[in-house]
Amino acid sequence: MAIRFELDPDLTPDLREEIVSLWVDVTNAGGAVGFVDPVTRAEVEPMARDAFAAVTDGPDRLLVGYEGERLVAMLIFVDNRFALKDHWCTLKRVMVHPDCQGRGYGAALMRQAERLAREIGWEALHVTVRGGLGLERFYAALGYKEVGRLPGALRVGAGDDRDETLMWLPLR
Repeated sequence: MAIRFELDPDLTPDLREEIVSLWVDVTNAGGAVGFVDPVTRAEVEPMARDAFAAVTDGPDRLLVGYEGERLVAMLIFVDNRFALKDHWCTLKRVMVHPDCQGRGYGAALMRQAERLAREIGWEALHVTVRGGLGLERFYAALGYKEVGRLPGALRVGAGDDRDETLMWLPLR
């Protein structure tokens, strides 16, 4: 089955619930989307509410992916909120449901984000990656280059500090 994308969907209560469920499922499968597993809905909901507000009130934008009618992927185009950085964008909360891994949905999501970013007029995309999960290879295969690394910046557990890797995709 193919994935279908929608930019800036109406953030209905049902979609908000689906996003929180996706976020919990991705985190609990080991995904690096702002939490460390195990996580509960109650833990995700405050961060999700803030993300939803930045989308509904602006300036952030939401990209979702559906398999049929089921939400299976998403990311947020996060505005830099700084005039000197208006020409590029940061991608956050890049997620594909764990039971959809291996279908190419992650790459399709990132290609769609790149296509939309070009249409919007951004000149580059930036994403940060939690070290130790091999995500740098995924983004490198899509053309992203490592442009920096913050050693031990992410404390995912006692005695488990991970690098935060900064990845960059020029769109010019």
